[in-house]
Amino acid sequence: MRGHADEQPVLFHAFNVEERIRVDHPLRDVKRRVDAILVTMSPLFAQAYSQTGRPSIPPERLLKAMLLMAMYSVRSERQLCDRLQTDLLFRWFLDMQPSEEAFDHAVFAHNRVRLDEHDLTGKFFNAVVSEALTADLCSEHFSVDGTMIDSLASAKSFQPKPKPDASKSPDDESAEAPGDGKGFKPRNVEVDFHGQKRTNETHQSRTDPEARLHRKGPGKEAKLSHMGHALTDNRHGLIVGITVTEANGTAERGAALDLVDELKSMHQRQPKTLGTDKGYDSGDFLQALEARGIEPHVPLMKEPCDPDNVVHTQRQPGVQARHRMKERQATVGYQLSQKCRKKVEEVFGWLKETAKLGRSRLVGRWKIRQLLEIGAAAYNLIRLRKLTPLPQE
Repeated sequence: MRGHADEQPVLFHAFNVEERIRVDHPLRDVKRRVDAILVTMSPLFAQAYSQTGRPSIPPERLLKAMLLMAMYSVRSERQLCDRLQTDLLFRWFLDMQPSEEAFDHAVFAHNRVRLDEHDLTGKFFNAVVSEALTADLCSEHFSVDGTMIDSLASAKSFQPKPKPDASKSPDDESAEAPGDGKGFKPRNVEVDFHGQKRTNETHQSRTDPEARLHRKGPGKEAKLSHMGHALTDNRHGLIVGITVTEANGTAERGAALDLVDELKSMHQRQPKTLGTDKGYDSGDFLQALEARGIEPHVPLMKEPCDPDNVVHTQRQPGVQARHRMKERQATVGYQLSQKCRKKVEEVFGWLKETAKLGRSRLVGRWKIRQLLEIGAAAYNLIRLRKLTPLPQE
């Protein structure tokens, strides 16, 4: 018998949301872990918000919404809020009633400063890392690497820095775009950079002043970008440290030392070995790791010179450290470390493709750091679901 759709609209609906989400849905495990972490962070939320005034969107809901954006490749806060109008799964994850009105996308911008002042995204990420360390999922061997994060600014915004004695503001120069003879001036003018020398010393982006013109390697184009850094475990590839810095030639080595120090101070975990790529080949960096009691596993870009032929005595310790690194390359531990180091590349692939952090959608390095911390937390939560699944309720 042919069925027919009931065209009579139903005034009221009665159903259980829990029954609409299947028992083995991947988000169930993630939600239980996240809710348990957010309960422990409740005193921090109380300090960040005033006791008087109009009630705001719960901070727990904001953090969970940012996790959904990373896990489901939602490209913007506006798109997330639009999806909340129709997606019952998202509403269930955020503890929203089916009849509840979705919040406006502007709440993210209004609360982003508050999250930064109290470092709520960083503390949430560290709580996820603590759960992995408590479950003994991380070894004593780690890897570190950096990647470029394209800035939101375009190449046209990279213009000469205004002189201190210039009477004309930088905006006046952009307003003098050539017209068509009838008074019309296009907003997006044609620009030709060929033959011009543009450097970070003489030019600066007007859209994103913190972005720097940088290229990852020889033969590749230079882009306005920031530098993201991740410290990962060699056993399961879990992220134990994440940060963002200025894009320059020494940022990776400096950020690696900061991540190692933060891991020890925050989680009382001292790496035994640290694997990197050849971009970390520096005598000073090797010495800094050895001074911390960490065995560096760093590929050498070229053969180290003879310490006896070094003219400057200040360079001799660095050259000797590179010689020790060359001897260490023959060990089995170095070879295993270099194989496990590839797991950090998988981390960056997930953050860039799935979490959509290959190109920043915000202006400001501290805002990019928040997105990276939430993205790294989402990556770890997905991995924890596979490594230590919680029993079904």
